[in-house]
Amino acid sequence: MSLPFISPRLCDLEVSFEFFPPHTAKTEEVLWQSIGVLAPLKPKFISVTYGAAGTIRTRTHEIVTNIHAKTGIPAAAHLTCIGATREEIDDIARKYWESGIRHIVALRGDPPKGEAYVPVKGGYQYASDLVAGLKKIAPFEISVAGYPETHPEAANALEDMANLKKKVDAGADRVISQFFMEPEAFLSFRDRAVAAGIDVPIVPGILSIINFARAVEFARACGTRIPDWVETLFEGLDDQPNTRQLVAATVTAEICRVLYANGVRHFHFYTLNRAEHTLAICHMLGLRAKSTAMRQKINT
Repeated sequence: MSLPFISPRLCDLEVSFEFFPPHTAKTEEVLWQSIGVLAPLKPKFISVTYGAAGTIRTRTHEIVTNIHAKTGIPAAAHLTCIGATREEIDDIARKYWESGIRHIVALRGDPPKGEAYVPVKGGYQYASDLVAGLKKIAPFEISVAGYPETHPEAANALEDMANLKKKVDAGADRVISQFFMEPEAFLSFRDRAVAAGIDVPIVPGILSIINFARAVEFARACGTRIPDWVETLFEGLDDQPNTRQLVAATVTAEICRVLYANGVRHFHFYTLNRAEHTLAICHMLGLRAKSTAMRQKINT
């Protein structure tokens, strides 16, 4: 008799991973080590987040193009409406296409903390505008964001869903959800999206809570509810990081199993550039490395 939480490998499962660009030489080394650990799982794609500031924007471009060159895995570059004119964003997109990058994660972007969103003069106003603009430049594969528990700036869930539909109607090929802690939140969102006429893949964004206080900050920023049972689960583990990681990986794997049982076949992991933790979750889901040579190539 097996334990309830142990299950066979999940079949026909796909994963993708999100990283953020490094700020120092040391964190860049960690990033490539992390990619080296996860790339052998042959993810559907690897995405890299984007900063409006010029230096971070340049690093995003470098990392994305290097992932593509070193691993052969499709790399997706984040682009936002924040901090650049339409012409500047179009130029960035053309350079990505010329570099062989075919996938863009198109986002409105978040203003600085405490400030209201104000579109850049001469820029793209919303993500739907950005999607339409990118499709005019080249036939990019485009992913957009969805909010299972409603975008914090939306008046209500109906308005938020209408905005998501605009992004899909503008040409988006995939919706990647903001993180959530209860499978029911995503499954309800998926059903409502289908009912609204959204017919592209809707992929759950998975964030494993390694640091509870930080997760609460993320949740407040994106409108995610942290249920009481999660707070109880991590109570007393502030000074026990190893135990926190074990608990977090187990809980996250179980959430994924519930989603899989309800038809989900693609999971997008917000890795926070922590490879070993994400690898543990994928291992519990039954994924195994398909190539060890790739890790050696990346780390040389």
